[in-house]
Amino acid sequence: MKFFLALLAVLCCANGIFGITIISKSEWGGRAATSKSYLATGLSYVVIHHSAGAYCSTMDTCKQQMRNMQSYHMDSLGWADIGYNYGIGADGNIYEGRGAGVMGAHATNWNSKSYGIMFIGDYNNYKPTATQIAKAKELIAYLVSKGYVSSSYTVYGHRQVGSTECPGNNLYNEIKTWANWKA
Repeated sequence: MKFFLALLAVLCCANGIFGITIISKSEWGGRAATSKSYLATGLSYVVIHHSAGAYCSTMDTCKQQMRNMQSYHMDSLGWADIGYNYGIGADGNIYEGRGAGVMGAHATNWNSKSYGIMFIGDYNNYKPTATQIAKAKELIAYLVSKGYVSSSYTVYGHRQVGSTECPGNNLYNEIKTWANWKA
């Protein structure tokens, strides 16, 4: 019986019922936020970004890039934490940034009404992998299923809500094909 319950717990929480695995901030070596502001539930927007930094295709390099971004955001910009809610690596993993329910610092005037999902790397130079695209969509579906994001949400590229080339031309061209993207 204990074996069955242990097996059920692993299947349920790691890969099964919730259908998503997220590398926690502590798992990638992130620091605790210095402060937090919380989001309402049922937000209407998801903003897609790229880090415009180094590309990562292994868990070790993706963890390092998450730490680098958090250090830059906290130490150089003076922010309370890494700016994004989540990061997606070319290693096929989702990395927790600020996480669900916490306001990001990813898009001026949009932080209180959106989730920021960032693809690690410069997507003017790289194309998002099929796995990254699938993971981003899984993450959004998870956020909808938990009530963090409305089922009628809109996806925007960062350039649509701010003066930037983010999320890079290759990633922007990809998200324009997504069902919930709006011009």
